[in-house]
Amino acid sequence: MFILGIYPGRFVLRSAVPIILFALLLFVLLALAGVVLLSLALRYRAGTARRQARRWVASLNVWLTSLSALLFLSFTFLISFWVGTAFRFALIGMGSGGILGLLGLALTRWEIQREGLFYTPSRWLALLVTVAIVGRFIYGWWHATHSSSSLLSDQHWLMTASGTQLSLAVAAGLIGYYLVYSVGVRLQITRHQQRRTN
Repeated sequence: MFILGIYPGRFVLRSAVPIILFALLLFVLLALAGVVLLSLALRYRAGTARRQARRWVASLNVWLTSLSALLFLSFTFLISFWVGTAFRFALIGMGSGGILGLLGLALTRWEIQREGLFYTPSRWLALLVTVAIVGRFIYGWWHATHSSSSLLSDQHWLMTASGTQLSLAVAAGLIGYYLVYSVGVRLQITRHQQRRTN
């Protein structure tokens, strides 16, 4: 569709196609942002939900998270041949996540009901995990849009770290958190069952 007419001193688009393409691009970006925000909200909600402590679920979580940790550390060890400090960042992230997992176990609310043992994870730690994920995406965007040549060599090592290294550290932190937390839940279920049989 062409717009006809010439007005002195005004800019008139000859076609509506650029406006339609811009509106479509804006709609796609807003829909993507909405999906990301919804997934973060659902992640936070699932992370703070009250759950029944089932032995087979806890055992499955321990085994799968242990397998994830083993594969992740093997992967980062291989990457460290190209990105020298990748394995070190992964170990730092795993250790930090393990400490957060212990804190999460200490802050978890345990309830003994007639149906069994129930637990509710800490809302603050679920929020912290969600913020860590969001922070990593924001840092990745910032790191991608700013030239690495503008970084000075005398800056802190965290500021000069590559996006890959920090991605590995955040991912390792999440794996370490869930590994320690799942092992703690499994141990708590075992203690609860031993108390019931005594």
